[in-house]
Amino acid sequence: MVTTYPTFRFDGRLNAEQRTFFEANGFIHFKQFINEEAVKAIIHASKEVEQQWLATGVEKINGVPIKYGVDVDDQPIVQRFAFINKYHPVLEELALDPRFQQLLPLAGPDARLGTDEKDGMVFNHYVNGPKSKFTQMGWHTDGLRDVFQGTKLNPMLNVGIHLSTLGLDHGGLRILPGTHKQNLYQLLFRKKYFLSHDADPHELAIIPEAGDVTIHDGRLWHRVAKSTVSGEASRRRVIYIPIIAGKYSPKNENSPTLFYQRFAGMVVR
Repeated sequence: MVTTYPTFRFDGRLNAEQRTFFEANGFIHFKQFINEEAVKAIIHASKEVEQQWLATGVEKINGVPIKYGVDVDDQPIVQRFAFINKYHPVLEELALDPRFQQLLPLAGPDARLGTDEKDGMVFNHYVNGPKSKFTQMGWHTDGLRDVFQGTKLNPMLNVGIHLSTLGLDHGGLRILPGTHKQNLYQLLFRKKYFLSHDADPHELAIIPEAGDVTIHDGRLWHRVAKSTVSGEASRRRVIYIPIIAGKYSPKNENSPTLFYQRFAGMVVR
């Protein structure tokens, strides 16, 4: 496993070095993109949305199932929120940060932030406790979405806003750099989608601090590794927002649940 790689600072505009690194590897890591105060405000906002959804028993948002779980104190929690930006002004404001617009060229011309498409702004809350069920995610590519919908593989990137400071033992995002350039056969069959959790000798462990932002190409093979620590120390929060190119396809309350989303073990970002 590789654990060291170059990181960058974002000064409001992509430079040539950053573009070249992303094009070659299919990911990039920006340090201290948001400050500590903003991180705390975002987590607090997620807790307010969680209370609302627990109280009303929300099952789906725009056709996307909401994943519930059990915290270390045996209390119910939401572990995967979809379109959470639509349910709190702090999260809506986060999506409007103009710096995200400067990241769009990584997906090519006419790209946009997909806050109304796919699963919108997704908030993942992982915790490794005695009753936890959402602790890891098997190998996959986000390009599978387009395959299931019978459309061509349009450019799609995932912007990860990291709200927890992690070490290697906390698990988290693992990627295979460069696999965004693979052919269709490799995209479909390189690994068993969501069923394979085994570490790959060539995988790279993304080790962020709270406030960092990462971007990875949706065609890149990646997984979420399980934390080797348990209890409160394992708590990990991260937001993902897609950058999308191609036909605009917003979702609404009448949008259907996609085939693969009907299987709890196959929920993807």
